[in-house]
Amino acid sequence: MAGFLIIQAGGSKVTRKIVVVGGGWAGSAAALAARKAGCEVELFERTDMLLGTGLVGGIMRNNGRFTATEEIVAMGGGDLFAITDLNSRHKNIEFPGHKHASLYDVSTIEPAVRQALLAAGILIHLKARVKDVTMNEGIVSKVTAEIFHRDGETLEGEGDVFVDVSGTAGPQGNCLKYGNGCAMCIYRCPTFGPRLSIAAKAGIKEVIGEKADGSFGAMSGSCKLHKDSLSSEIREQLEKTGVCVVPVPPHLQKSLASLGQKACQQYALKEFAENIVLLDTGHAKLMTAYYPLDILRQIPGCENARFEDPYAGGIGNSMRYLGMLPRDNALKVTGLNNVFCGGEKAGLLVGHTEAIVTGTLAGHNAARQAFGLEPLEIPVSLACGDAIAHVRERMQTKEGLAKKYTFSGSVYFERMKQLNLYTTDVAAIRERVRAAGMTDVFTRKLG
Repeated sequence: MAGFLIIQAGGSKVTRKIVVVGGGWAGSAAALAARKAGCEVELFERTDMLLGTGLVGGIMRNNGRFTATEEIVAMGGGDLFAITDLNSRHKNIEFPGHKHASLYDVSTIEPAVRQALLAAGILIHLKARVKDVTMNEGIVSKVTAEIFHRDGETLEGEGDVFVDVSGTAGPQGNCLKYGNGCAMCIYRCPTFGPRLSIAAKAGIKEVIGEKADGSFGAMSGSCKLHKDSLSSEIREQLEKTGVCVVPVPPHLQKSLASLGQKACQQYALKEFAENIVLLDTGHAKLMTAYYPLDILRQIPGCENARFEDPYAGGIGNSMRYLGMLPRDNALKVTGLNNVFCGGEKAGLLVGHTEAIVTGTLAGHNAARQAFGLEPLEIPVSLACGDAIAHVRERMQTKEGLAKKYTFSGSVYFERMKQLNLYTTDVAAIRERVRAAGMTDVFTRKLG
């Protein structure tokens, strides 16, 4: 193992090191969880900001995500949810198919998360794209990253245990092959290069998600419009209520079938075909994978509409779920001895809440392994544990690979309700966590 020794007054203490590859919501959660467990943590992110799609996302606590959020809070892993709550522009709002949602401000969220990680003592490497791994007999010992705009300069990260949270979107070739080409989205592959999975580099075959028609991948489910490019009436309603639903003239409406290409299948409802649904996250979040600009500008109030993300949001969006990893319910990557995964790498779980849940468990379990402890599984009596186990099971089937799973809607939210896992009663959630023996488990220092 690559741990190192710190000598302290009164004795010695062995400190273990976790290396996290990917700085999205899952990577940020993994880094915090491993740090809270008592490890030194080093995080590599290929772009110049943390959070990935979280930079243009913003929807929290809607539907079953409320339950999952409060479960993780009760388990002691609520740091990032506290930050999203503090940075919410609107709370307890409703829009078609969704209740009690919060919308965080995409312009303030990343600096707040970055400061929290730095304050926790996490070493962050931005603009450092991991391109290689060093390993022996299934054990990864080191990653090597190239530094943006410094030809030939590299940075090495040695660790005891690694967390692969590098995502599943990009590079440009995948968006060209499976989507509508590079739409210049927040991933910014042309600038910072494509993602690289350390598990894949170590020889693990990645799993590719499918759409209902058998084609591969899924398109990101929303765009951002410049709020100032919309009518004053739409802007005022967004600022006041957080939501604006604008009817689409019948001859311009999308077919329901076209909504099936989205990663966010909870929005494949007729309301999203008959209307454009806008949410206020600082920009105007347009709840569709993309919208042809010439059609969008025929909708009342959108005559001057302009896309913020992706820049070519009239053409397409990023293609995701093209690089998931086989793993167990502790989120350990199958076939590697010291690599865990979270976020989209852990399977067909869609959303920021889902990324924070899996990232927290992956980071905590990386620390447990580093200290010689057995990895932890979240019991299936909790929504978080059931989702992790259920998605893994469903991904073993062709039918399961063609669906997406989220606490906020579609097939998994229905399962939550059938199993009586969905509730907004915080006291009941805390009691359920206590009964599962999981209260404050993610706050415990392991070494």
